[in-house]
Amino acid sequence: METQQTPRREAVTGAAGCLAAVLGALAGLAVWLPYGRRGLFGAFEGERNPDLLWLGLPLMLAGGTVAALAVLATVRGRWRTALVLAAAVAALTALGHGLDVLAAPRAVQDCGSPC
Repeated sequence: METQQTPRREAVTGAAGCLAAVLGALAGLAVWLPYGRRGLFGAFEGERNPDLLWLGLPLMLAGGTVAALAVLATVRGRWRTALVLAAAVAALTALGHGLDVLAAPRAVQDCGSPC
């Protein structure tokens, strides 16, 4: 059930959506930065993990954006849209864990007592 909105209200709603998407992407970037710094600039003997840049960063940016839009949809009372976006966040999370995109370089991980 759509209600008739004024052009000004539509503009404010659209601007709020864009702002939420940008803030979500920035939040995803902020979460990615500690992993990216460790993986891209090397650890012991300069070991690097380029998957952090090619897989991890896009997933974190997309996940942050979609999560922020899900919150916005929930606040606006659009429950179906919020549910679909929450499912997309869950899918991105599962993909990230499956690809292990936030894994530190092997030299940073603790290998146990024999090391």
